[in-house]
Amino acid sequence: MLSMASSQHRQADRRFTWLVGLTLLLSVAVIALGAYTRLTEAGLGCPDWPGCYGFMTVPKTDAQHALAQQAFPEHPVEIHKAWNEMLHRYMAGSLGLLIVAMNVVARRRVDRPRRLPLVLLGIVVFQAMLGMWTVTMSLKPVIVMGHLLGGFTTASLLLVLWLRMLMRQRARLPAVQSPAHQRLSVRRLAVAGLIVVAVQIALGGWTAANYAAVVCTQLPVCEVDWVSKFDIRAFEPWQPGFQTYQYGVLNFDQRVSIHAAHRIGAMLTTLVLLLLSWRLWHIGWRRHAVVIVVCLSGQIALGVTNVLASLPLPVAVGHNLGGLSLLLSVLAANWALFRVPAAVSVSRSARIPRVKTVRHAPLQLQTGSQGRQTHFGRMTPKSG
Repeated sequence: MLSMASSQHRQADRRFTWLVGLTLLLSVAVIALGAYTRLTEAGLGCPDWPGCYGFMTVPKTDAQHALAQQAFPEHPVEIHKAWNEMLHRYMAGSLGLLIVAMNVVARRRVDRPRRLPLVLLGIVVFQAMLGMWTVTMSLKPVIVMGHLLGGFTTASLLLVLWLRMLMRQRARLPAVQSPAHQRLSVRRLAVAGLIVVAVQIALGGWTAANYAAVVCTQLPVCEVDWVSKFDIRAFEPWQPGFQTYQYGVLNFDQRVSIHAAHRIGAMLTTLVLLLLSWRLWHIGWRRHAVVIVVCLSGQIALGVTNVLASLPLPVAVGHNLGGLSLLLSVLAANWALFRVPAAVSVSRSARIPRVKTVRHAPLQLQTGSQGRQTHFGRMTPKSG
């Protein structure tokens, strides 16, 4: 009976792990579709929320088009943009439903993670509010950037939850070969790398939200004198006084300042992650080092292509996903590094040899001619 119950628990954990993995994949798809929506200028494809031109879906018939144009005269109906926006909303809604289901399943067992699914539920609710404000505030840059960071945060927490469930399902601790002081120094560098990547992603989101991605068309920083044109006011989060923020409201110098900051941030991120990969390789964590280097190389190639080819749509969407993959790879390395101390203590205790009682054969000593024998090794309670 116990073995049957244990097998059922393992199967239930396996299904929950699959649910978390599916939710993680859907979050990546939502981020990709969100980038595609933004890059095709479909962020206001539906000028209202949660419907579209007053309907629950994209208006189809001529009569619906006439009603939509009458209700929103300042927003001409563009079917392809409206479908891009609504597909993004449908997928985001499906992601929210999966996270709700994940919370329900997690609460069926006491030993499953509960706080992390609850945090994810709160984030996805806040993401829905940011999506609404993106429309109602006409693509305000700070809202657009916050919506992007919320999506990346959702995918990151789903990855952490998936890794936790995988380790629990496999019931196997990672092998540790490096000394503790080396892991401690690499851990600090890994945290710094995670912070640098997060800041760089925020800079990328600010660059896209302010339409500053194509103001510099040469490498390594910009063809104009960006040092003399640098304007710190370009980074003010709240930009009031504009009816719409579509196509940007900042002047050329301010957009150059944002783009140059993003380029310099990319250089700093590259240096920090290369150093982190070298340190991971040096202590024997080569798989994490290789993954980070591959993601970093792909992201640099996509960024250079965006500059030289004037932001082609597939490359620009890939650049968003490249930033996400880089974030997740550094996050996975951090998670593994911080899991080491508990693993070491458990593995050391597991290697303690079991003490076995050895029964010795009786030792016989002859004491002279009487032939009396004394037995050692077999002691009775009476003899002490």
